[in-house]
Amino acid sequence: MIVWLNGTHGAGKTTTSALVQKLIPDSRVFDAEKVGETLMDITPALPGPGTDNFQDWPPWRPLVVETARRVLDYTGGTLVIPMTVLVEQYWREISAGLAQHAIEVRHFVLHADQDTLRGRIEGEHVVPSPFRLRHLAPYAEAARTWLHSAAEVVDTTHLTPDQAARRIAEAVGAHRP
Repeated sequence: MIVWLNGTHGAGKTTTSALVQKLIPDSRVFDAEKVGETLMDITPALPGPGTDNFQDWPPWRPLVVETARRVLDYTGGTLVIPMTVLVEQYWREISAGLAQHAIEVRHFVLHADQDTLRGRIEGEHVVPSPFRLRHLAPYAEAARTWLHSAAEVVDTTHLTPDQAARRIAEAVGAHRP
């Protein structure tokens, strides 16, 4: 199984994924961003639309699917994947690819209101991440148009990461005491 933690940058996916992993027996965290970083390291750079988002490169989505499949074939258990995917077509490609391999996916969105997200992002560093701040509006649009209907929404506005992790682990029926 895959427990996919989606949501905008700064929503707490990385922190929550480490906590979820501790609560689900035989689970591992797979950071699909590392697949993108590998693509970004190719020289000369891959052709594309001139974006700083590796998700726009067509190889990224099937490589995430193939990497997850291979790891699950090797280890079994559950992969917890903290990864923002705000483009519906990209999510459909990933979820369809995983379904072709009969991999169950529980898709969660860590949600918080815009003021809370902005406060979290601005509180992370002395200089807030412009990259993360730029994704607040695209997240709001994705949430309104498709994302919240394609996932189980966990509103983290008033939850600690530990509370969010427990809700997710309970939802997948794999909560460790």
